[in-house]
Amino acid sequence: MKLVKMSLAAAVLLGASAFAIDNVKVSGDAKLFYYTDDTSNGMASEGLDVAGLDTGSEGGFFDKGNSAADTALRLGVTADLAKGISMGATGYAVSTLGLENNLVSNTWTGAHGATFNGSNLGAAVDDQAWMGELWLAATMGKTTAKLGRMELDTPFAFSEKWSIVPNTFEAAVLINQDLPDTTLVGAWVGKGNGGPGTLGLVGIDLGVVQADAEFTTFGVDGAYAAGIVNNSFKPATVQAWYYNVVNVADAFWLQADINCQLVKGLTIGAQYAEVDTKGVYNANEDSSAYAFKLGYAVDALKVSAAYSSTDENGFLNIQNVATNNGQSKLYTETYWTYGVVGSEGVDAWNLTAEYDAKVAKLGAYYTNAEHDASNGSMDEVAVTASKSFGPLDATLAYVNTDISGAEAVNSIQAYLTLNF
Repeated sequence: MKLVKMSLAAAVLLGASAFAIDNVKVSGDAKLFYYTDDTSNGMASEGLDVAGLDTGSEGGFFDKGNSAADTALRLGVTADLAKGISMGATGYAVSTLGLENNLVSNTWTGAHGATFNGSNLGAAVDDQAWMGELWLAATMGKTTAKLGRMELDTPFAFSEKWSIVPNTFEAAVLINQDLPDTTLVGAWVGKGNGGPGTLGLVGIDLGVVQADAEFTTFGVDGAYAAGIVNNSFKPATVQAWYYNVVNVADAFWLQADINCQLVKGLTIGAQYAEVDTKGVYNANEDSSAYAFKLGYAVDALKVSAAYSSTDENGFLNIQNVATNNGQSKLYTETYWTYGVVGSEGVDAWNLTAEYDAKVAKLGAYYTNAEHDASNGSMDEVAVTASKSFGPLDATLAYVNTDISGAEAVNSIQAYLTLNF
């Protein structure tokens, strides 16, 4: 898929542009997401909803037990409070609009609460609203400090954007760009609201925000992170990250992405990651992974091929530690089936093709993952079509996931986002 971009630095370098003292910017969006699959086994075939009650569903596309829907509203504002001092706030609200007991039995986020009312139609899923971001930033020269509730984008701890609302963090971040072509990052992450929620889902897990969007201690006792991103050799971006997840693990991430000068449009990438257990996990094996990627872009077409391999005996996966979904920054990450390529003892391939056909942006993604110890495998094929109609962005996706020893799952997903 796409090359990893370290948007953390861009998000916190608020002093890089000159703002008027009274500069206020407001933005937001409204989303409607829908998911359905053809699963016929397990709870979905029995028609059990999030409350474990009979919904009369028989399994298959568009049945309640096989479907999820949600709406979300995001409203964000940034402003300059004084010279070099800025603030930002982002509020989220989610609602099923009552769809959970009519058309679907699942939601796209675990942030909802549930009212178990004894109805044979199942529980009423409560609406929820919270502040996803609330931060202050101060800039002096080429150094910016940011404190509060915010999104993060680092290799091992990041806000996942694929679901209807992202997880966020309570953190302190320091950015410095005094060295030429170099960004230095230091961070303390104290809390996060990432998790699966308490409602649970029938055969599918679409949530990255935990119940009531509650912020709880990150890991066991929080985490420290330090990173360096360098572009001194202009065709290349090189980055190195270190994490001290207190009482859990020390983690390292190295990555280099190069625009080839010999072949126009060719890009080359390499990654290495390592997680060394300590504290509560001290008795368990360390983990590691490496990955390579070749990409080529010409006119409206972009194609890439990537390979990754993880340590056969690793205990902690090479993935986001902020949620339970297992999304990874490895080049081979799937379009939809997270938690596989970063697992222990997995060799994975990813092939991606994206084409802007003017009438729509088309995408095709294939991932194969082989698990060494179990001789199991996973194949995922995804095709997408995206189109913008003024402020409205629309995407339709079809995904086939075939995991050895289990029924192959076909899913249809629809995403509507109204930007304002």
